[in-house]
Amino acid sequence: MTHLLLSSHIWPDTATIISGRLYVGGCDVTELAADHATPLYLLDEATLRGAMRAYRVALARYYPGPSRVHYAGKALLNTAVAQIVAEEGLGLDVVSGAELLVARRAGMSMGQVHLHGNAKGEAELRRAVEWGVGAIVVDSLDELDRLASLTHGMERPQGVLLRVAPNIDAHTHAHIATGGATSKFGLPLESVGAAAARVFNAEGLRLLGLHAHIGSQIFEVDQIRATVGVLTREMARLRDTFGVELEELSPGGGLGVPYTADMPPTNIDAYAATLSDAVRVACVAYGLRPPLLTVEPGRSIVARAGVAIYRVVARKLGPDGALLYLHVDGGMADNIRPALYGARYTALLANRADAAPGPPVDVAGRYCESGDVLLHAAPLPSAVPGDMIAVAVAGAYTLSMASTYNLVPRPALLLAGGGAARLIQRRETEEDLLARDSAL
Repeated sequence: MTHLLLSSHIWPDTATIISGRLYVGGCDVTELAADHATPLYLLDEATLRGAMRAYRVALARYYPGPSRVHYAGKALLNTAVAQIVAEEGLGLDVVSGAELLVARRAGMSMGQVHLHGNAKGEAELRRAVEWGVGAIVVDSLDELDRLASLTHGMERPQGVLLRVAPNIDAHTHAHIATGGATSKFGLPLESVGAAAARVFNAEGLRLLGLHAHIGSQIFEVDQIRATVGVLTREMARLRDTFGVELEELSPGGGLGVPYTADMPPTNIDAYAATLSDAVRVACVAYGLRPPLLTVEPGRSIVARAGVAIYRVVARKLGPDGALLYLHVDGGMADNIRPALYGARYTALLANRADAAPGPPVDVAGRYCESGDVLLHAAPLPSAVPGDMIAVAVAGAYTLSMASTYNLVPRPALLLAGGGAARLIQRRETEEDLLARDSAL
């Protein structure tokens, strides 16, 4: 019996190949696919919890002041994931009323929840206030005015963070860069003083601090330092103008993760060290006390914990008989990233993981779009219908952005650990899809 550990650079910590079959969390992936059907998503519990702990431990080691880790739920959120977040001592960032509901259902302390979003609805703001979220991250002056009206006369003021657009262009895909001056997110630097004045004059609001998020898939240290520099400079200006030293600084999240072997590994420890040093140096320069440092990782916590499983259903051969495509039973509806961002992934055959690779092949999804190609030139073994393709680093921004295009139900999600797998999100059914329809 062969027993081979896969690289933790790409695959979950527990991923291993035993006798040619992929195991995650001690579970045979091929058997899970047979029992639960495909497409199927797996979350490795050990990898998920390990990343959460790594953030907490690293910040406690390097940062001289108080620190807090908030999981960015937009990467992947359901009740079970929120429960793990709470069990690991993290806070939670949400961006909708339904995500708030998930947090409450999971038993999260609302004081450890932040509500984000550039276009929050009235009902969402009201729910956040009534449920006592720790902070509402204000994205515009219009939102601030609505929130001031909503909280007028409250006995306990609602905490707010002001989201700043720091005018830093993250070196990442344009669709996930959010820190530029013309980004749809955040207050322009010129408006921060006016926004702070409105909060100070609103009896139902309390200004906790400043927030920024320049984008996702950030690997460059200089961009982290630059973001911290802008936020601390604005905090010093507000102190000098209003005589109030803010207590919280949140430079967001966005630490990059590798999807292929040629990308650098995620280094949470180095990130925490760099960020902590940047805040420390900036606070000394501006004469500020070390504030509560809140970071908001999502992708770097959950991405590598996830594995997607697809079944090969057909092959397409060219006129010369060469293999052009493997067709699988999922695609852009459960993972839009390749079509939306040109994202690349790493894959293997879960049922024949030790087989030698054949000529590179494109893996095409089932949906009615030519752009529905999950993998380009994948170095997979020669595959036939019935083989299982496992795609690594599938935990973030896959199921959270999933759709029901072509009226195809969304996949199930299993939490794997200790040799057992628990269903934490059932497969959608055709009945679920039709429940919203009304006949004429």
